[in-house]
Formats: sequence, structure tokens, C-alpha cells
Amino acid sequence: MFWHGRQMYRRLSEEVCAAGVGKGGVDPQLVSEADLAGLPATVQRYLRAMGVVNRPREWSFQAHITGRFRLRGQGSWMPAEVWQYNSAVEVARIFHMRVDFASVVPMVGRDSYVGGKGIMHGKLLGLFTVAHAHGPETDLSELVTYLNDAVLMAPSMLLRPNTSFTPVDDHCFEVTLVDEGQTVTARVLLDDDGRPLNFVTTDRYADLPGGLVRAQWATPIDGWRPDGDRFIFTRGSAIWNLPDGPLHYLDFSISPGGVRCNIAPADISPGPAGPRTGGGLRGS
Repeated sequence: MFWHGRQMYRRLSEEVCAAGVGKGGVDPQLVSEADLAGLPATVQRYLRAMGVVNRPREWSFQAHITGRFRLRGQGSWMPAEVWQYNSAVEVARIFHMRVDFASVVPMVGRDSYVGGKGIMHGKLLGLFTVAHAHGPETDLSELVTYLNDAVLMAPSMLLRPNTSFTPVDDHCFEVTLVDEGQTVTARVLLDDDGRPLNFVTTDRYADLPGGLVRAQWATPIDGWRPDGDRFIFTRGSAIWNLPDGPLHYLDFSISPGGVRCNIAPADISPGPAGPRTGGGLRGS
């Protein structure tokens, strides 16, 4: 998958630059305890557990993630690889996922959220459109997925005026994000160390055989491990909780170095080790 990875990150870089995603600057002031003051106690515990304090505030990140995927939660699991870029300068998310059908035929899905508009698009063999969605439902779905990414991979992105928190109990809080007139909310459940155990929302639409259906979406996380001055999840899943039972369609993990923060659009790269398999996945 080395060559595929090179193609993917190059296309990601081209799309991010073409979309006009803004460039932030490194804030010389590190995140401090004063920045956490006034937040609910459970949120403070989460941010400290994720290693946010005494680190630069995150305004963007690039992630390389891998896992396995099955279309609409049915059929055989297929290997998948993701390259994505998120920015908090103006809320933006550009996500590319390659899935190999029968380990041979490639499908590439491209999701984006820029300027308050979400688009999902999938092509088989790079030629035939097999999925396409846009409109208010997609806008909302992409925005709450951006929020999920921030909670799991770049927590200090949440320390902005467009984000608010509501306490629930000692192991849970709700987080709300507002952008371009849209509002999404999710519940974050924490483990005993204060790191996310699950992210649950109903502000997302499942692409089911009968069309788009608003449903509960969850990304349970199996565990966390240190990666330099941050923590990364060891393994997770994406699950639709539907009236007739759960629909488990994605497993993901992330390798050390799989998340790089405060990267300008023009500086998107495979990183010092080059593209590699083994990482985590965020899918549609």
C-alpha cells in the first residue's frame, strides 16, 4: 500500500490547497491551567488526561489511519487506508479513504466539509461514481464527524469560542459545536483515566439502502497509549445503533506518529517515515 499511500497524500494536499483552507499560526502561549478554568470538572479532567496542558494549541492536524471497512455494515470486511486534514482556522475537514474490494478493486471515498458545506463522493477504479451525497443532511453529518475527530485526535481544537460544554456526571460530558449556522452535539464518555471511551451523537445520517436516516452514531474506543507528548487511541470502531440492532461498519487504529498537528496546507506530507500501513480510520 506504499504507492497507494503516496498517491493519496498527494491528492489530499492538492485538494486542501485548492479548497483554500486557511493557514493558522503557532500560538506562542502554551495551553495553561487558566485556559481550562471555568470548564466543567469532567472536561478539565479529559483535557489534562489527553496531555493538552503545556502544549501548543492545535489549529490543524494531518492524520494517517488504517483499518477495515464494510459497505453499509454488510458483507466481508475490506482493508482500508485514510489520509485526512482538519483545520480549526475556519472549520474544515478533507478526508480520503481507499477501500480494496476483494483486496483487488479500489474504491476511493472523498468526504469534505468546507465553508459549512459537506460532500461525500465515492468512485470505483477512479472512474465510476458509486456514492454521492450533499445537502443539509451531509452538512450536519460532516460537521459532527469533524467534532469527533477533534475529541479523539486534537482536543485543544475544542478550546475555541464556537465550542461549549455541558457536564453530565463524573465520567461524561456533552460538547456542542456551532459553525455556519449549524449546531451539533455529542456525548463523550470517559474511562477511569479521563480519556474517551465512547463518542455518541444523533446529529448524523446513516446511508442505508432506503436512503439517508438520522440515527445514533457511536465510536467506542478500546484504549489509549502515549505517543510522544500526546495520547493516541489503540483501536476503535464506528457503529450505527439502529432500531433493528447495531450496524458495525468500521474498525480503526492509529500508529505512533500517525497524527501531526499544526501543519499548514502547503506542508502536508507523508512525514519522516513515509506512508505506511497501520494507523486509524474515520469513515462515513
